[in-house]
Parts: sequence; structure tokens; C-alpha cells
Amino acid sequence: MITIKTRIIVSAILLPIFFAVLFVLPTYVLTVILSVICAIAAFELIKATKIENKRVLVYTIISAVFIPFAVLIGAVFSPMMLVTLLLSVFFFLISLLVIEAVLSIKSEKVFKFRKIPIALAGGILIPLMLSALVGLKSMTYGHLFVLLPIIAAFMTDSGAYFTGMAMGKHKPFPNISPNKTVEGFVGGIIAGTVGMMIYGIILSYTTSLGIIFPVLIVYGVAGAIVTELGDLVFSLIKRKCCIKDYGNLIPGHGGALDRFDSMTFAAPTMYLLVKILPAIVI
Repeated sequence: MITIKTRIIVSAILLPIFFAVLFVLPTYVLTVILSVICAIAAFELIKATKIENKRVLVYTIISAVFIPFAVLIGAVFSPMMLVTLLLSVFFFLISLLVIEAVLSIKSEKVFKFRKIPIALAGGILIPLMLSALVGLKSMTYGHLFVLLPIIAAFMTDSGAYFTGMAMGKHKPFPNISPNKTVEGFVGGIIAGTVGMMIYGIILSYTTSLGIIFPVLIVYGVAGAIVTELGDLVFSLIKRKCCIKDYGNLIPGHGGALDRFDSMTFAAPTMYLLVKILPAIVI
């Protein structure tokens, strides 16, 4: 009960701030905050996977910090510049990682080549997926588009939690996430879809934008599925690493990866859907 109470209090404090950053403040503010979150997430992943090489940790964090700014620069100037910056970060990080792996062969603490994909995930992949929020925010009416993954993740997580608590019986992945149930999964999809439809109704009455509701249903279902997939993937990593939480950044919520696991998948999914299958027509 203490944990639930703490979660509610912290959420009540942070949600208005988070909403202001997404909806009101300029895109560069979101970029700065997201770069800090990505740095913390990179640190948590390296720590969880027990990579003890401190230089690798520094290289990974530097790359993670830069990715959101690369996405912002690409959104302001050109996609080609984004590609150039991302390739530069990739070659910077992988070159240093390979050098560390080679140099550590004769040392007692060997940095094995199989650890390289983990560092690349922490330094590039996860930050790039989260930086889809910057891409959404940078669009015309971006303050409306950036709320799509937030709604998908929040409504899905809430629906899955309360449905699972009320009627969850069948546990498909007890060894990965023992609290996940089939009933909760279905409840999450329904809640995510309903939340997306409600958002569409609000936009239709408060803006002059065109809303295609059948496509919003696709947004809701797809967003809910990837949200629950993201939660499951990061739960699997925790089980493999034998840890309960990635960190204690947010009281009652764990670390950055505990809080933003769903967003890591929901943000790029919503970005791609907005680009290839518009539901909100300007």
C-alpha cells in the first residue's frame, strides 16, 4: 500500500510538469530533458547488464545524450542531416567499443564483443526510439501529436493494471512478468483504444483539424500492443539480469527504464503512423 500511495503522490506532482513540457514549452526544452533521461537510461542498462568498463559507460552516455539533439537538428534542417549525425554517432560509439574490446583482451576484466550490442542499444537504439517524441513535437501542431504516445502508454498501462487486478487469472509469462495476465492484456488494448478515441473527440470539438476515427482505432490498438510489448521486453531484461528495478530515480516508479519502457516502443510507433497513416488531418 505504501508503494501505491507513493506512486500516486509522485504521479500527481510530475504529471502536470510532464504535460507542460510536452504541450506548452518549446521543443528544445523537451529535447534537453529527454537527453538527460536517455543518459540515465543508458547508465541503468550498462549497470544492469554488468558492464564494468567505465570508459564504455562514458562513451554510451555521451552517445545517448547527443541522439535527441540530432533528431531535433534533423527536424529543423533536413532528414539527410539527421542521417549524417546518426551515422557519425554510430561510428563514434562502435569504433570506441571495438577498441575497448581489443585492448581489454589481456586484462583481467575483459570487455567481450558480445557486450557491444548492449552498449549500442543503450547509446543509440533506446535514445533514438525515445527521441521520436522530439520528432512528433517538431511537427506542425506537434503539441497535439506528441500526446498520442503518452495517451497510448498511460491508458494501456492503466487499463492492463486495473483489469488484471480485477479479473486476471491466466498468466502467459510467469517467468518473465508474473503479474501480467491475458485479461490485463485485453483490458489494456481496450483502454488504449478508448483513450485514443476520446482524444479524437476532444480534438474534433476544440480544433479545426480533421479527425479520421477509423484510423484512430488503428492508432489505439497498435499503440496498446507495442506498449505492452515494451513493458514485457524490459521485464525480460530485468529477469535475465536478476534485478527488480533498473534504478530508484523516481520514488515508487523505479528508474528511467522502468518508467519509460512502454514509451520506448509507443513513441516510434506513433511517429511512423502519423507519417504513413494520418488520423489527424491538418
